Amino acid sequence: MKNVRNESMQKENDLTDGKQYGLNDMMKLSCQDCAGCASCCEGMGNSVVLTPYDVFELERNLGMNFEQLMQEKIELSINDGMILPNLKMAGEGECCVFLNEEGRCSIHTFRPGICRLFPLGRQYGESKISYIFLEHACPKPNKTKVKIKKWLGIPDIEQNENFLLNWYKLKKQAIELIERAKEDTMAKELNMYLLNLFFVQPYDTKQDFYSQFEVRRSMAEKLLCQLAK
Repeated sequence: MKNVRNESMQKENDLTDGKQYGLNDMMKLSCQDCAGCASCCEGMGNSVVLTPYDVFELERNLGMNFEQLMQEKIELSINDGMILPNLKMAGEGECCVFLNEEGRCSIHTFRPGICRLFPLGRQYGESKISYIFLEHACPKPNKTKVKIKKWLGIPDIEQNENFLLNWYKLKKQAIELIERAKEDTMAKELNMYLLNLFFVQPYDTKQDFYSQFEVRRSMAEKLLCQLAK
């Protein structure tokens, strides 16, 4: 059985409809009346985990570097033993820091991938991503059908999926090494190396993200292969 991992904003007891979907499948996802609705932007804890692409988009559109984002917008948490950034929640309502006074997303056009997915989740195979529907995740009724590709709204979606597959595989390899580390120091050093390589070190936001990521991925894979020996 293929080793796959679901990525979504679901709680542990959320259920799917048992099916897998592709980018061109139509699903009832779009709300007819969701003015001011922010139910999926509250109380999410540290579950809105960011990818390097997400951070690149935040930096490019907000004109901020990683350190500046860390001051107010994002934070670090441990996800399966790996240190990764996630969106901050703030206030009594534990609301996303990017919600404006009207309860609307202020970064909607460049929001992170997990936000784009909801109420979908991803499943990672060896060479393909499929999508699952979290039936009870969104309480809004009377949804209309929309193609998954359009719902995600990610430019160059096929290229983005290839990036996500490569990022997932690299994380999986890194997590396995961190779990096997005999010394806490080694696990911490590996974590800090990956955090700096993929997030802290600035990307050129005027250049293509994917080619820059591939250079860094190649560097990381060489180190991970050496450590695995």
